[in-house]
Amino acid sequence: MEQQQSEKKHKRRVRYKGTHPRRFEEKYKELNPEKYGDTIQKVISKGSTPAGMHISICVKEILEFFDIQPGQKGLDATLGYGGHTRKMLEKLQGKGHIYALDVDPIESVKTEKRLHDAGFGEDILTIKHINFANIDQVAEEVGPFDFILADLGVSSMQIDNPERGFSYKFEGPLDLRLNPEKGISAAERLEDITKAEFEGMLIENADEPYAKQIAKETVATMKRGKKIKTTTDLKDVIERALNFLPEKERKEAVKKSCQRTFQALRIDVNSEFEVLEELLEKLPDALAPGGKVAILTFHSGEDRLVKHAFKYGKKIGIYSDVAKDVIRPSKEECAQNGRAKSTKMRWAIKVK
Repeated sequence: MEQQQSEKKHKRRVRYKGTHPRRFEEKYKELNPEKYGDTIQKVISKGSTPAGMHISICVKEILEFFDIQPGQKGLDATLGYGGHTRKMLEKLQGKGHIYALDVDPIESVKTEKRLHDAGFGEDILTIKHINFANIDQVAEEVGPFDFILADLGVSSMQIDNPERGFSYKFEGPLDLRLNPEKGISAAERLEDITKAEFEGMLIENADEPYAKQIAKETVATMKRGKKIKTTTDLKDVIERALNFLPEKERKEAVKKSCQRTFQALRIDVNSEFEVLEELLEKLPDALAPGGKVAILTFHSGEDRLVKHAFKYGKKIGIYSDVAKDVIRPSKEECAQNGRAKSTKMRWAIKVK
């Protein structure tokens, strides 16, 4: 009897509350896309991304550019939900190999299982839990690649999970780390930041027009002894900082400043620009002669780095050709997936 009482009670699965559940953990149908296909399709058809899922962007454009042939060797530098990886694996038709990298210890394990369950075993797919800044180590180990893809966007399943702290829309810890087991969280980053440093970060990482006001209110809040620990805490700071705006403009301005501020902090705590610069520097040696690389970016800072690296690489004879113009998702794709609107794709081909 005592043993029975000491055992944990069976915890029932959280069910939908009404027809439109709001809380992340209540969306058990959306969080199981393989099990509830009809629900997933309804969500996607409305232009939304199902909770815990990610819809890959520019798949058609990427596959057309790569023109993957059976027997080739490729690298997906940003595994994420595995959508791009799966489409590239299908093109190999069981011959060749794809290596995929991801630093997220939470989502990469789920993706690995999802792809293995779909029939892509270790004979054709190898997943490494490392940062793509270490692409040189992978190339040294397995040889140069025929094609390399890097999708620099944060995956939807990371954004939608309140526990990761990526979005101001959900209450959660202000974390923003792609790998929550390493480095410091965004909340910790703000603890001793100076006004000048935060203002500079907001301008450099997100082109924030109200950087000065947000930085001033953030530091003032901390000086008053109020720590900024959650996503809502930071949103409240931004609302107070923009309180001087006319009421009719304020709501939209707060929304956009929240998006930019969270982006700026995410880039900072994950050293995203530094990591991207390392990737761009090491790319040529990781590509086989005639090898192709495609990179998806989601804001101007990333795009500038990629554009300049490819342009310079062509000038000094590393690349035989680079994308002359940025490639964007189609209007149809943007209508189905709102998160595709800011995407820019650039490509380069290494000399033979």
